[in-house]
Amino acid sequence: MPGSFRYDGFDIVDASVVCRYSVGELQFVEQVTFNSALDASDPAVRAAARLIFLLAGVSYYKTSAPPVIDLGEHALTATERAFLHEFYLQGLGEFAYRNDLDLAIEIRAREVAPEPAEYRPQPGRPLVPFGGGIDSIVSLEHVRSRFDDVALFVSSPGGALFDAIEAPAALSALPIVRATRTIDEKVLRSRELGFLNGHVPVTGVLSAVAVLAAVSVGRDAVVMSNERSASVPTLVLADRSINHQYSKSWSFEKAFSAVLAESIGPRLAYFSLLRPYSELWVAERFAKLREYHHVFRSCNRAFHIDPAARLDHWCGHCDKCCFIDLVLAPYLTPEELGDIFGGLEPLRNDELADQFRALLGVLADRKPFECVGDIDECRAAIALAAQRPDRAHDSLVQSLAAQTPPGSDLPAQLMKATAPHAIPDEYSPESVVV
Repeated sequence: MPGSFRYDGFDIVDASVVCRYSVGELQFVEQVTFNSALDASDPAVRAAARLIFLLAGVSYYKTSAPPVIDLGEHALTATERAFLHEFYLQGLGEFAYRNDLDLAIEIRAREVAPEPAEYRPQPGRPLVPFGGGIDSIVSLEHVRSRFDDVALFVSSPGGALFDAIEAPAALSALPIVRATRTIDEKVLRSRELGFLNGHVPVTGVLSAVAVLAAVSVGRDAVVMSNERSASVPTLVLADRSINHQYSKSWSFEKAFSAVLAESIGPRLAYFSLLRPYSELWVAERFAKLREYHHVFRSCNRAFHIDPAARLDHWCGHCDKCCFIDLVLAPYLTPEELGDIFGGLEPLRNDELADQFRALLGVLADRKPFECVGDIDECRAAIALAAQRPDRAHDSLVQSLAAQTPPGSDLPAQLMKATAPHAIPDEYSPESVVV
């Protein structure tokens, strides 16, 4: 196994950031291309491009996971070193678990003092990263109610356009800032080349890409859509916690914001608008945004890299389909959800009982490694759904509710804003607890 993973360098070429890494004699190149040219002479653009370089390396490190990460000539501040160490260690927690690895990472880099680029954008120009799901739809609709100059940010792999993102984005009628991330093709041949494979903290990488997108067009905020349950571990072992959603967590948000303040300056805000809230709170608000109900699609199969395997409808049986159905069931009728899922509503399919039981925590250690809510949210959702008169005779709903009775006040607790957050006052929904 090679002894180190090396950060070789990055360049800004026209509208692209080109990042180079290596392990032994093996070299990797990643390119992130935006829909307008980048000003390489702008210190803020350069600082944001460097952050992409720092975070995107995780996709190539995982090919062999050597013990040393060597930054070479690329120095780090103390804050960046601590952040990067946790980004690799926590962000690759699931990868290490699935590959039975004990990651012990040493980052070698000389230390420098912070030199913020002193980015000075015009205020009131937020950028909302948009994935087409209920979370980012709720965020964009709230943000546009507060500000006149709002844009969406959409990132796509290799130039692919996903209808599950494009359709709700088009419905919003907001301008879109785009980026295409083209990873080195060797990573896509992991099995053939004998590389290790597994989950990486991709939201962290895309956060850095969104920051450069914002800086390149003079935006003053990157408004994420990560709820408080993203901070809850997917799996807790005797000696560690593993969170599939680490780069959506409050821990990541705080640490990344500190790095942004040091490198770009304090006038670019990075925060999650939904951080204090539960998935149940988000679902209740999305249920009222009826114009989006027939264009959004959070099904895993909607985002398959292979176009031939990509579905143009809900599959009705993946974990994401099950969770979205579950969390919306308290607020929409079975007929409305049947229409959304094209007649394949998961809660009407008894064969999916074990998948729902995993979400509800009835099956021990079975919570899926997916971007889904926590057990309390799922239990509250099934309890509320079972109380609906139009679900009284739904056998699966009633059976699941009987197996997982929540505390009597659990649904009410989950509608309150209780988690720590960094939402600026001008963005805060009225119910936020500060």
